[in-house]
Order: sequence, then C-alpha cells, then structure tokens
Amino acid sequence: MNRAHNFYAGPAVLPFEVIEETRDAVYDFNNLGVSIMEISHRDKAFDVVIQEAQSDLLNIMKLPKEEYYVLFLGGGASTQFAMVPYNFLLNEADYIETGYWSERAVKEAKITGKTNVIATAKETNFNHIPKNFNITPNADYVHITSNNTIYGTEWKKWPETGNVPLVVDHSSDFLALNHNFSKASLIYAGAQKNVGPAGVTIVIVKKSWVEEKSRKEGYTMLKYKTHIDKESLYNTPPVLPIYVVHRTLKWIIKQGGLEAIEANNIKKASLIYDLFDAYPEFFVGAVKVKEDRSLMNVTWNLPTPELESKFIDEAKKLKMLGLKGHRAVGGIRASIYNACPLSSVEALTKFMEEFHKNNK
Repeated sequence: MNRAHNFYAGPAVLPFEVIEETRDAVYDFNNLGVSIMEISHRDKAFDVVIQEAQSDLLNIMKLPKEEYYVLFLGGGASTQFAMVPYNFLLNEADYIETGYWSERAVKEAKITGKTNVIATAKETNFNHIPKNFNITPNADYVHITSNNTIYGTEWKKWPETGNVPLVVDHSSDFLALNHNFSKASLIYAGAQKNVGPAGVTIVIVKKSWVEEKSRKEGYTMLKYKTHIDKESLYNTPPVLPIYVVHRTLKWIIKQGGLEAIEANNIKKASLIYDLFDAYPEFFVGAVKVKEDRSLMNVTWNLPTPELESKFIDEAKKLKMLGLKGHRAVGGIRASIYNACPLSSVEALTKFMEEFHKNNK
C-alpha cells in the first residue's frame, strides 16, 4: 500500500501494523468467526483485551495497579471537562490556561463551582507556557492541558503542585514523553491523537483520591465510581477503539517503551525546528519560547498567506496531508505523533528546504 505522509492533528496516524491487525480483527476476531465489532463486550475474549490494555498501560506509565484505576469511557476529552469538576470540585479549583481546549475546560468547571484561572498565556495568543503562578492553598485540584494542538505549546515537565492534586488533560501528547506520571492524581486523554481512533477516552485516576474525595451521589454516568465499580462495563464500551488502543500499547512496548518513544519524538521534531532556527524570517515559529515547543504539533507561518497556501497545495501533490493550520490561527501545522514515521518528517523537511530555496 502506498501510504501518504499523514500530518493530520486528529484523528491521526496509527502504526501501520496496528491498522493491519485491526483490519483482520474487523473481519474475524481471534478466529471466532465474528468481527471485533460484533462480539459482546462481556465475552471472555474481549475481557482479555480490556484487562491487558489496562495492565499494559500502567506498566508503560510505571504506575502500580494497587494505586491507580484505568477506565475506558466514551464522550471524548470534552466530557472530562465536566466530569472532573463534577466529581472533585467541592470548594474551588485552579486552572492554568494555555489554549483553546483549556479555555473550554475552564468554561465547564465554572458551571460546577468556583474556578480560578491562576495563570494564562491568552494575552500573547498562547505562544508560551506560563511558568509563574500561585496555587490556591485549599484548592481541590490544579488542572493543566499538557499539549496544545492548535498553538503548538507543550509542558515538557508538569508543574509541582505540592499537596494539591494535579489533573492533566493529556489528550494530544499521551504517551509521547516519559513523564513521572505519579505526579498526577488524574490523567485523561482522548485516544485519537496518539493511541487509537476517535471514540474512546482513557482515564487513569488515583484510587485513594476517588475513594476519599469524589462525589458519591449524583448522575450515575458522570461519577467515576460508577465506571470503576463496573470496570468500564457499566454500559456498552467502545469495543473497536479499545481494541485498537490495546494493539497500539503492544506496539509501544515493542518500540522499547516511553524512553524510546520520547527519543524518537525529539529526533523528529528537531528536524523541523532546526529549519525554524536556520531560516527564522521564512519559517516563523508560532511558539516563542524554545523549551515550550511541542513535540507533537509543530506550528508556523510563512511570510505571506499566499505562500502558505502555495506550500500546502504543493505538499498535497507530494501526498503530505493535514498541514493546514487550525482555522482559529491559520498558518501551517505538522502533527507528528508517535506513529508518524521518521521518513515522513524527513520528506517534509526536504520539501521545506526546497520550498525555501524556490520562494525566499
């Protein structure tokens, strides 16, 4: 198969071997004579899939199963914007605002209770990660968005929050860096950027926090305890997306775990950022602080909108897809998630060099 160079921001590129495995499972899962899309979510064969995915995920993240739950839920990360405060915002919560999606998280939290924006980069069009902030001493939690797909910024190190629980929307750089995940009390991520297709949201939550602090009464589907008690099977889960996640986690382990994944992501991103540094008047990076540059979503402008359109059109002819920047900011964006091959980034940077030469 002649694969295109996939730079879409999400749904996004998946490991090709996972696509092949999923193709086969869609036709005949485990030689059972039924598709993975047809099997009961309570069948023992699927139970192996979801149990292995939970175990593999905690092993990859170096989190003890005695201390953390793993949930596979529907509704996307946008539902988590509401579920997190619904379960844990009892007095007040702190949010650090770093882009469009963190703004939406703040909006949902304000519906539930007192929400403090303790730092924001809005005044500079979210071109950096704010480093100076004071955490409210009695806050129920501090919420961050680890990577910002639209603006191209990323927390390379998560903030220290002391005794205040940290909540991380990890959607667009999930399992891309080798973080100390134990710093967080809750991590959530839509799968469609880095570990699967759209349709499943992963939640990793500290058992003690749920048991001691979470809401016990209220809407059944919005309580984490509901899904914990039923092991993500309270209602029919997104079976096919969970299967893809299961296979992608196996792929990550096969690559050498997060140490190898992070090293490869740094290598890929550096190829593009090196061109920013070499030709700063032509490839104008949207992120102004180098340490805040995302490894996942590389954003830039060219000297004119006309050149940007030309760049995108010529790239399409070379089967480089998904390079148009988000409609909110324009410009150009290359999303180079875990499964984006080094060869695709090399092809892109070669094209960028040639485009500069011909249009400078």
